[in-house]
Amino acid sequence: MTDVFFYHLERQPLERVLPELLDKCLQRRWRVVVQVDSEERCEALDAQLWTYRQEGFLPHGTAKDGRANAQPIYLTTGADNPNHANVRFVADGTEMPDLTGYERAVVIFDGKDPAALERARESWKAAKAAGHAVTYWQQLPDGRWKAKE
Repeated sequence: MTDVFFYHLERQPLERVLPELLDKCLQRRWRVVVQVDSEERCEALDAQLWTYRQEGFLPHGTAKDGRANAQPIYLTTGADNPNHANVRFVADGTEMPDLTGYERAVVIFDGKDPAALERARESWKAAKAAGHAVTYWQQLPDGRWKAKE
């Protein structure tokens, strides 16, 4: 089964949180696919991951770049996994795809959006019912994340 982590955005937007989580994945030598809700969002994240830090970038690609299997991080709007990732990020309320083959899934949802909260609750129930190990993560005032029971 897959470990499914739910990250509740209350203090920082996706654009601040996602690069830090992706960086941790790369440090662990994991391959990642990130699913968002629109091409516009995909393009915005694509641009941001090249410039989010002055001293470096996060290597990644999209369908426009080609060579998906060579990308350590792949951004998409679909349920595909063209880089054979073992970690799946789902953001913007997109529907969670089949998690077969993933070690970990990360659902990031906006705590200020009632519809996003409801979708996250539905995803939580579905993941739990499917037998996945689910964990809820809340951001502390200092920016660190803490698992809540």
